[in-house]
Amino acid sequence: MTAKRPKLHHLNWNLLHTFLVIVEERSITRAADRLLVRQPSVSAALQRLEETLGGQLVQRDSRRFVLTKRGELLHKECVDIYRSVARIGEKLSEEHDELTGLVRVQLITHMVLPAFDRALSLMSRRHPGVTVRVEVASSQDIVRSVSQRLSPFGFCLLPNPLAGLNCRHLLREEFGILCGRDHALHGRAGVPLHELADEPFIALACGQDGALEPMVSLREGAGLGSRTVGASPNLEEVARMIAAGMGIGILPLASVQDALDTGTLWNLSGAGGGLGADLYFVSSPAMGLSAAELAFQRLFEDMLEAESAPPEIIDNPLIAGLTLPLA
Repeated sequence: MTAKRPKLHHLNWNLLHTFLVIVEERSITRAADRLLVRQPSVSAALQRLEETLGGQLVQRDSRRFVLTKRGELLHKECVDIYRSVARIGEKLSEEHDELTGLVRVQLITHMVLPAFDRALSLMSRRHPGVTVRVEVASSQDIVRSVSQRLSPFGFCLLPNPLAGLNCRHLLREEFGILCGRDHALHGRAGVPLHELADEPFIALACGQDGALEPMVSLREGAGLGSRTVGASPNLEEVARMIAAGMGIGILPLASVQDALDTGTLWNLSGAGGGLGADLYFVSSPAMGLSAAELAFQRLFEDMLEAESAPPEIIDNPLIAGLTLPLA
């Protein structure tokens, strides 16, 4: 007696795409990070796909991740489907693009923003004649440059939106008070600020002029940093001096996550320490943008909208909403 086939008329590509990413990452958690959604959304999508197909696709526990035979067959088909759809996109984008020019983007050091990275990638593919110049500057200098219409837009840390500028809030960047492995306070979390007031301090130089709000609020509120023994405009060098035991310092956690994971740096403020600053995309309403600058800004805004879309909606407009009939 032949096996009963699933009663399917159409299969939503979004579920297949999620499954493909899960297999590539071999982890529900990493797949959620890549898709920019929460882990429960990815787990629910996998469960819905398994229910639709009438069988388990993945065997997983805390130590292993193994595809079932059904999962292996589906993965092969998903790879073939994805390649076919990608070829459609390449064919439709082969028309000659005449757009040229320079796009100047100013941003703070070590900004972590996936939407910006994807916008750069799409800009390169869609408009190969456009040159993008990325400049690292302090938040104060970025605001000044945009206000004076010397730069079309920038990414900076602000305590509040600024009058006279378009300020789009992007995210809250978390900071930590860090020390090195050999520091006397290593291993402690949630250390009160008054205990740190007299500690030797390593400063990120671009934060000394008021550009980085966490440094300013701590310095003024608790006297942190009164004994500055080292400084650099380069985040890696500040991290190096902290790791070497010269003193404590304040840095964005996302930028030093690897050092935190290996124990080279330690977060004295602990999880949920409350240190942070808001990242904004700023532009001047009085500045007329070139065609190249407009194209980049639209791509970036499209990527932001894609991030805020429901989990089942994916970035590629050729794929989103596509349903594929099963034989």
